Parts: sequence; C-alpha cells; structure tokens
Amino acid sequence: MAAHRTEALVDVLRRRIVEGTIAAGEKLPSENTLIAEHGVSRTVVREALTALRADGLVRTRRGAGSYALTPPSPPGSTWPARPVRTLAERRALLELRTGVECEAAGLAASRRSEADLAALRHAQKALEASLAEPAAALEHDFAVHRGIAVASGNPYLLELLDALGPTMIAMPRDRLTAHAGSGAGDAVVQEHAAVLEALEAGEPRAAAAAMRMHLDGTRRRLAQNAEPRDRTG
Repeated sequence: MAAHRTEALVDVLRRRIVEGTIAAGEKLPSENTLIAEHGVSRTVVREALTALRADGLVRTRRGAGSYALTPPSPPGSTWPARPVRTLAERRALLELRTGVECEAAGLAASRRSEADLAALRHAQKALEASLAEPAAALEHDFAVHRGIAVASGNPYLLELLDALGPTMIAMPRDRLTAHAGSGAGDAVVQEHAAVLEALEAGEPRAAAAAMRMHLDGTRRRLAQNAEPRDRTG
C-alpha cells in the first residue's frame, strides 16, 4: 500500500515538473505541505523525493528543501530524443552547444541590428534582476542565448536552439541558491556581458571567444557541483 502511494506521488510530482507547473529551479512544496495535500506519510514523501532525485528531476539541499531541475524534453518532442540528466549527458550537450553557439555569436557580431541588441540588453537586465529566483533566471538566461541565435540571421541555428529550449540551460546546485551579486549567477551575468560587449563592438572573433569562455565556465561549474558519484560521468 505504501509503495503504491509512493508511486502515485512520484507520478504527480514528475508530471508537474515535466509540464512546467513546477519550473526548473523552483522549490518543491515542503514535506509537511505534501503530506497534507496528498494524505500520505512522511516516509512516502521522502521515498518519492528519493525516486525523483534518481530520475534527475529533483535536487535536495540540506536545510533548504528540494528544487526542480531541468526536465527532459517534453512529451511529443522529436529532438533531442535523448534525455539530459547525468553529468556526462550535460557535458555532451555543452559540446554541441559550444560548436553551435560560438558560431552563432560570431555571426551575430557581424549581422546584428539595433533591434537585436536592444532585445539582448533587455533579456540580460531581466536575468540580472531575477538571480534570486532560479526558475525565472533560467528563462531569461535562455532568452539571451536565443536572442544571439536570432541576431545571427541563420534560421537553422534559431530552430536548433528552439528545439533544445530552456532545458539546455544548466542549473547546478550553486545557481539554485544564488542571489544577486554573488556566486554562479553573478559569474553567468559577467560572462554574458562579455559576449554582448563583443556583439555591440561588431567583433566576430571576440564574440565567439567570449561565448566559448562562458560555456567553458558552465562546464567548470557543473563539475564543481557534481555529486561525488557523478564526477566520473
């Protein structure tokens, strides 16, 4: 009976995360709230959270609660068909992004319009203002990267980023608890700023190099925040 209740709670929470009702980076309801809402025991709640962590959908921080992670592609998506859950899979996605987004940044530096730059500045400011809210920060972070693809003038680059969607943005543990002016969130803002500066200056090589530095920084932060068992993945 308890196992059935655990499975039912896992299904409910998984659906909320995958469908975006609980956005990536958002804190899940507390144990007490889940107990009251679903009429289950504390053991059932903890077993459900353990299952979600095993699926790569939840990260629990001692004393701070559990947070939703970037879910796999939504049902119906044709690409990417492979889920992105483990550190190895996230590294592989970053390898793809490095090739694609460095090229996009270089093209954007030579093709961007004033409207493109204005949209990028707006997305960057929105990111800076949302660092204390990981779910919103993820959306604004993606908006910056998508805006660069738009500015590249290459529709295939834009379609590729749209296929990946916000799920391509990594949310290591330090970004889940980052706040304005410190930590990984601040590093991301500074790295984005370097890319945008090169775009504004119209320097393709500098823009591509700045994007590479940003994605290298993302890769480094993921490795630093990996669980011990994932470090070899």
